[in-house]
Amino acid sequence: MKLLMHICCSNCSIYPLQSLLLKGIDVRGFWFNPNIHPYTEYAARLGSLVTLEKLWDIDIAYEDDYALDAFLTSIAGKGSERCAVCYSMRLDRTAREAKRMRLDGFTTSLLASPYQQFDIIEIIGRKAAKRHGVAFHAADFRTGWKTAQRLARELELYRQQYCGCIYSEMERYAPREKRREHDHL
Repeated sequence: MKLLMHICCSNCSIYPLQSLLLKGIDVRGFWFNPNIHPYTEYAARLGSLVTLEKLWDIDIAYEDDYALDAFLTSIAGKGSERCAVCYSMRLDRTAREAKRMRLDGFTTSLLASPYQQFDIIEIIGRKAAKRHGVAFHAADFRTGWKTAQRLARELELYRQQYCGCIYSEMERYAPREKRREHDHL
């Protein structure tokens, strides 16, 4: 089986890459993350993935387009639904790329994070798979989260403190009351 794996960051990709490769699955990475803000954060995550690519000799395709305007336009006014829109944007693009590359399917490193909405990602991934005629590999990679974070520290990879979007950055710093107010906008 040949899969294209959407990679949100180097840290989250560690366990899925190890897991899939150990199963004999041919994995190619795909960087497409217009959601990451600010640009310095985007560049730090991209640089960290390039480091991992060199350390592990991984094949990664990069769509290095800092399309913040398109991302913000797509999630404006979505409140608590914004994550689903973001997942959809990235998984649809990955499914389309997997089809173009004539691969068997795709997956995402988002499935490794306990901070992401696994069930929503799985639903969106399956819809994208159906739209583009490729399989979605929806493995629960969260079991390797702690091991991957330890390895990321050992490899001296950049370790981010929030999901990546401007809203998650705000939630990181805003008092709890403000976070709840924002979700209802």
